[in-house]
Amino acid sequence: MSERDFELVIARKDVVAAGVVRLTFTRKDGAELPSWEPGAHIDLRFASKGAEYVRQYSLCGQIADRRQWQVAVRLAPDSRGGSAHIHEALAVGDTVDVTGPRNNFPLVTARHYTFIAGGIGITPILPMIVDVCASGADWSLLYCGRSADSMPFAEEVLALGAGKVSLHTSDTRGEADLPALIARMHPETVLYCCGPESMLRTIDEQCSTWSEDRVHVERFSRREDRAEGAGTAFEVEFARSGVVVTVPADRSILEMAEENGVDIDSSCQEGVCGSCETKVLSGIPDHRCSVLSDKERAAGQTMMVCVSRSCSGRLVLDA
Repeated sequence: MSERDFELVIARKDVVAAGVVRLTFTRKDGAELPSWEPGAHIDLRFASKGAEYVRQYSLCGQIADRRQWQVAVRLAPDSRGGSAHIHEALAVGDTVDVTGPRNNFPLVTARHYTFIAGGIGITPILPMIVDVCASGADWSLLYCGRSADSMPFAEEVLALGAGKVSLHTSDTRGEADLPALIARMHPETVLYCCGPESMLRTIDEQCSTWSEDRVHVERFSRREDRAEGAGTAFEVEFARSGVVVTVPADRSILEMAEENGVDIDSSCQEGVCGSCETKVLSGIPDHRCSVLSDKERAAGQTMMVCVSRSCSGRLVLDA
């Protein structure tokens, strides 16, 4: 177990919206947990019905409170077992293996912020707004949900600045007009968005000409345009381990690493969490993750080995 791995106790389990529960974790000995910053997430590891699960959830509690971590989990209608287990099986007093925190969605310094959250996507946004309020920067939030009762933390964000918050429910108002909102933004606005893929796809399209430092998006799964593509075999040398393997068209670099005793941290297996990021020593990565920016992808210095492949016949990785 590394210094980022913890066996934590569920101290509280609260319903915070229809189909959403908030879990509060503490250490068994009551000691402090590592500090974290807005946008950070943790990995929950648990077993359910004979299957092992690793799920990532954004921290949404008070940053100053080092005695506990909090996450909110929506029960997915098409759950593969993860959210269903959390909602139906986990209880106060249970222990859960937790890894983290990790932050692929950090809050940058700016004078003007616009936050857009869809449903459970409010979880990484809430601590950001708390931080921005403390800094005195200008901000606004568009918070979208299917219905009012499905939107966790609505009262909390309204308390931070009711005049700055717009709650939009699709059951009464239809879909939010994101293109119109983006067209009205201050030219120095930094945009943060987390929500369903349909929302993020619109953000990608409307902000395609914006500089990367102005648009920050966190996804629940890989971007559709980066998830697919023809696979071909290629060779990978794991430099520190002294292992050379051929990665078949239907296998991942991470799978071949694990099969050959090369230790690489991993979690989501979908190119979203960033835990398997590995330094590239030579070769040209074929990036298929949703973590790296376009600039980082073009530099080719690191890659997510759970989903990304190779444009060159051989890669040399620092692993």
